[in-house]
Amino acid sequence: CGDVWHPAQVPKTGLEEVDERFSFDFIEDVANWSLEHMYRYKIIILAKANTISHSDEHWMTPDIERSFDSYVCAGNSLLAIHSGSVGYQDNSILRNLLGGTFVHHPEQCLVTIEPKHDPLTEGIEPFVIKDEHYFMEVDQNVEHFLHTRSEHGVQPAGWRRTVGNGRVCVLTPGHNLEVWLHPSYKRVIRNVL
Repeated sequence: CGDVWHPAQVPKTGLEEVDERFSFDFIEDVANWSLEHMYRYKIIILAKANTISHSDEHWMTPDIERSFDSYVCAGNSLLAIHSGSVGYQDNSILRNLLGGTFVHHPEQCLVTIEPKHDPLTEGIEPFVIKDEHYFMEVDQNVEHFLHTRSEHGVQPAGWRRTVGNGRVCVLTPGHNLEVWLHPSYKRVIRNVL
């Protein structure tokens, strides 16, 4: 987690508040990442954009992309939250794995997070919160369970798909800590986990 535009402390604090039944290990420095490390977990949460410096330096190499793909295809799960969908449009393997990618967002504004009737949104009511309203390019072969609405339009905000023997889920809200701490958003994350 953590990149030029998204401080690691936001997802760290947000995830620590999801549910005491879950514990999380965080990697901020990609030098500490390895394929062997991935396989210690049944689910990886990607909350890091593909930009590690203001000079647009990327961390996602073709080898790392292939590792994510083999990890999921082997029966594990990947959850990309907010920044985990940013900057991967030119990384064809990861972009295809996610089933979509970030395109742009307007200035932060009030965003309504709207669940569809789905097991992943059980117990969730629509809520309004200030956030970046992500505009996404999403494949047709995903199952949408969450949308966002603002003065700028309506966008998919949560989807899932099966890849090989594994599962992938994407949640786009979450620039601000208040989003992560909202009871309904915590519940969505808990339901996905």
